[in-house]
Amino acid sequence: TPYALVVSAGIAGGFAPEAPVGSLVVADEITAADLGAETADGFLPVTELGFGTVTHRPPHTLVQAAADATGARVGPVLTVSTVTGTAARAAALRARHPRALAEAMEGFGVAEAAAAHGTPVLELRAVSNPVGPRDRAAWRIGEALAALTEGFGKLAPVLESWKQP
Repeated sequence: TPYALVVSAGIAGGFAPEAPVGSLVVADEITAADLGAETADGFLPVTELGFGTVTHRPPHTLVQAAADATGARVGPVLTVSTVTGTAARAAALRARHPRALAEAMEGFGVAEAAAAHGTPVLELRAVSNPVGPRDRAAWRIGEALAALTEGFGKLAPVLESWKQP
């Protein structure tokens, strides 16, 4: 039996000040931020190279309902293959994706798999650390997991009642 929805959830780095540690983010865009090519003129996503996709958009009504239920901020969640560890990389990502709220590593792959089966996707992330210079002492994984657990408690009725248009 086909599934009606795929949910990708976990912790993420948040872009300050829009997504502070402990906050929830629901993706209105799930974007592969570093899938492409570095050139002398800058970064080119695979779409500008003539193939592939770099962004999946979850159903707007579901995103809004999830945000309303959980208090999550709404914006793009970037999928990266290498987590950001410097201010320069954080600035470069923000320059290419000015609305981005968070970065994680799994969402785009989940969205690609869902799309291959014609299934909508939703991504929910709890922010455990700021995107930028790597500072393990500043990570708040326990706080983020608690926020994610609380968010899922509020999200469950939305997921149970949601019907794909």
